[in-house]
Amino acid sequence: PAVSWYEEFQRLYDTIPCVEVQALKEHNDQVLHLSFSHSGCLFASCSKDCTVKIWSNELDISLQHSSNMRPYNWSYTQFSQFNSDDSLLLVSGVFVGPHNSSSGEIAVISMENFTLLSRVRNKPYDVFGCWLNETNLISGNLHRIGRITSCSVLWLNNAFQGVESENVNVVKRLFKIQNLNASTIRTVMVADCSRYDSPDLLLDYEEQLAASSTCPVFDLGSDSEEEEAKAKPKQTPEPAVQELPDDRGVTAEDGLQQLFDDIMEGRVRPALTETELETKVAELFVRSRTKPPELNLLPTDSNSKTKYLIFTTGCLTYSPHQIGIKRILPHQMTTAGPVLGEERRSDEFFDSLDHVID
Repeated sequence: PAVSWYEEFQRLYDTIPCVEVQALKEHNDQVLHLSFSHSGCLFASCSKDCTVKIWSNELDISLQHSSNMRPYNWSYTQFSQFNSDDSLLLVSGVFVGPHNSSSGEIAVISMENFTLLSRVRNKPYDVFGCWLNETNLISGNLHRIGRITSCSVLWLNNAFQGVESENVNVVKRLFKIQNLNASTIRTVMVADCSRYDSPDLLLDYEEQLAASSTCPVFDLGSDSEEEEAKAKPKQTPEPAVQELPDDRGVTAEDGLQQLFDDIMEGRVRPALTETELETKVAELFVRSRTKPPELNLLPTDSNSKTKYLIFTTGCLTYSPHQIGIKRILPHQMTTAGPVLGEERRSDEFFDSLDHVID
């Protein structure tokens, strides 16, 4: 058997026989994405021709339905996903808004009669969206804070937009995460890890630490490891904070606070560019205004389902270079309750990530 992902790719590419059974020519532009139903009986295709097509995956593949999204101001369909019981299809694409601004939108289509049930705005469009459970889906929104600093808000949406009762909302805010250096949260997905919640399958933290210390680390030339700093639980051993070149041994965080105070009170003029200053201020703000991660990441109730939100992100550049992981708690898996989620203290403006893989 293959011992690396590359060898496995070579094995699949070189030794698995491929036979063209059928050519499907119903799309009239580039096909961007395919997704299969959980039963394997259906699949959906998205295309630059701005349609999503639903196919029956029989021995002789046949077209079941085609939805044209151009009447809803879409430019093209780009992603789709069936919910867990294959009763609904989530379709994500690029939406052209006022003044030709490009954003995203998610549509939900019923598999029973192929009717369009709801549409949800999604910004930026490459958040794509995903199902959390049979009837709730996750979308994104982006709020600009500065020239290169923004805030990604992830929303939980009910697939059926009608108001069921006064206790159930159509939407509810899940998480609010600050982005640095023009990065954004993209390509969200939900992983259900409840079947892996066995102590035998979990590495001890110290073993993980020892294993990670042998891996090569690529220095990207920045001291901006803000996501890692806020993702570490308080009780885990942390390396010593880098000290500024100062006789008093001031930590970098204290130094950043002092710099900020000096600038605000006019004692110094910063020797930083406007962009560098914005990033420093954003780092300081996020350190003091971020809700700490949950310390116990494993469910106390053996029957509770553990789900994680996984997405691409970054702290150094616009190009995503990190995988962010955030646990979704049981009370967050429903749109019931306050629309904006739990009441927050003034120092819990942002949510922290539970883990980051660089």
